[in-house]
Formats: sequence, C-alpha cells, structure tokens
Amino acid sequence: MPAGLLLAAGAGRRMGGPKALVRLDGRPLVLRAVDVLRTAGCAPLVVVVGAAADEVRALLPADVTPVEAAEWAEGMGASLRAGLAALEPLADVDATVVHLVDLPGVTAAAVTRLGAEGGSPTTLARAAYDGRAGHPVLLGRDHWAAASTAATGDAGARGYLAGNPDVVLVECGDVAEPDDVDTPEQLARRGQSR
Repeated sequence: MPAGLLLAAGAGRRMGGPKALVRLDGRPLVLRAVDVLRTAGCAPLVVVVGAAADEVRALLPADVTPVEAAEWAEGMGASLRAGLAALEPLADVDATVVHLVDLPGVTAAAVTRLGAEGGSPTTLARAAYDGRAGHPVLLGRDHWAAASTAATGDAGARGYLAGNPDVVLVECGDVAEPDDVDTPEQLARRGQSR
C-alpha cells in the first residue's frame, strides 16, 4: 500500500473550530481519518497540522508523523505542499493516498480499493462516487512536483487533476460517502444518519 497523507490543518471557520478536533461519535475526526488510512494498510502515515497544531499533534498515535504547514491559513494548497515535501525524502515511498480530515464517510474499503491501483511513481487515481471525481486521491511520486506547484489557495491538487488524461477514476460509491462536514449542522446530520 502507498503512504497515507492526511490534510488536517484548517481552522474550520464554518465549523466553529478546527475540524481535526471535532468529535463524531465521540472520536476526533483526525483520529477517525488516521484509523481509515491505517486500516487500509497505508504506511507511513503523515498528518499535516496547522490550526491548533499542538492540540492535534497531542492526539496523534506515536506511529504517525505530524508535519506543520507554516502557511496553513492559505488553504489546502499549503497543506498539500507541506505533506508532499515531508514524504519527498522517503526513498521507499513511491505513492501516497491523500485524504481530507473532514470526510467521515470515506472508509478503509474505499482507500483499499483506491490503493489497489498500485503504488508506482506513475500512479494517478482518485475515488469517484457515481462517476463523479472525489477524494481520496492517489498520487504517485512522479506527480508530486507538478501537484505541489498547482496547489494554491484552497484548491489542493484540483487544478492538476482536472482534465488530466492520466487520472484513473475508481468507483467507491458502494463502499463510502463523499460528503464533507463543514458546519455543525452537517456534522449533526452525519451523526444522525449513522
């Protein structure tokens, strides 16, 4: 399996606080997402922190590497750049699954299915839900530099992935839900739908 890269640095302005610390079913979203990546077999595990970095870092298990995105307030782009930069020196990592902390409906089964596309440096795939591209994303090492360059503002790798003919869509709608939780109302609905 590829590495696991969790982007968890945002301030969660609409949520009222960093989403990494928000609890669903009694567990912080950051730990739920780490568990998804770990259960799917991703290793090593890297979590990008920013807002409330010390609090989020304190929650992480010992086998998870926290990486602070100094420019986290810029948006998801800064988090992706920081995470990929942290993985770059790891010679034995050829690909990584990029997951977002605010997607509690993404399951280990979806990550496993995405990871089955392979961990080669040329791999480029993303989960799809009823044919619509979503998260997580599988980035082979050959794509890291271009994805980092394209990662600006809150777009992450969106610009790099959009229309890229190398992207393989992996249908995950039968094993996961793509909806993010940005507000307390969405979180409450998510908790009630389980």
